[in-house]
Amino acid sequence: MLYKRSMIYILEDDDSIRKLIDYSLKSQGFDVASFGLPSELWKALENQIPSLLILDIMLPEEDGISILKKIRSSSHYSKIPIIMLTAKDSEYDVVTGLDSGADDYVTKPFGMMALVSRIKALLRRYEKSSKKECLDIGGIKLDENQHTVFAGENQVFLTVKEFDLLALLMKNQGNVLTREKLLETIWDITSDVESRTVDVHIRTLRQKLGDYEKNIETIRGVGYKFL
Repeated sequence: MLYKRSMIYILEDDDSIRKLIDYSLKSQGFDVASFGLPSELWKALENQIPSLLILDIMLPEEDGISILKKIRSSSHYSKIPIIMLTAKDSEYDVVTGLDSGADDYVTKPFGMMALVSRIKALLRRYEKSSKKECLDIGGIKLDENQHTVFAGENQVFLTVKEFDLLALLMKNQGNVLTREKLLETIWDITSDVESRTVDVHIRTLRQKLGDYEKNIETIRGVGYKFL
């Protein structure tokens, strides 16, 4: 598998957690570089861009959200897949991370196999080659080649998962997609225990679409569909 050759960066100031993640990923065949300070990460980025970054929120020197925003605004680093680690479990912190450009989040404490599964799923999705399309439905224009979205005349800036979620809904216009189907397709997760992840992403996606949020309809108890 291609992801086993991937370089993963870890920025986590807790030595025990960082070492555990480092060991677990190396045992799965990944190349890993781990850092306890943001300054160490920035220096490493000058020499190599990783395939994925695991980023803690609570850090010395500079918090994870600030680092995330800088990476997403950089022309050199903006495409790095990022999984946030947070000890906080409030919806506000989750949404803040997703809105700032995180692709996924994991709340402490977490199981290592669950984290590894998230990493593999995110890397597979980035590596997957699929037919690119230009969609124009209900006033929303999505261009997979340019990776752009316009709601009316306004460009909408989405995270990778929000973009993929919107694209999947638009490609299946009029059809109901269950939370389980969305988890399986977008996140490569088959368990329904993570269905809240779908709901959070739908909520932030609707917020960004503004007046066009009504194009995404909730089918209570089932899932979502694009009108």
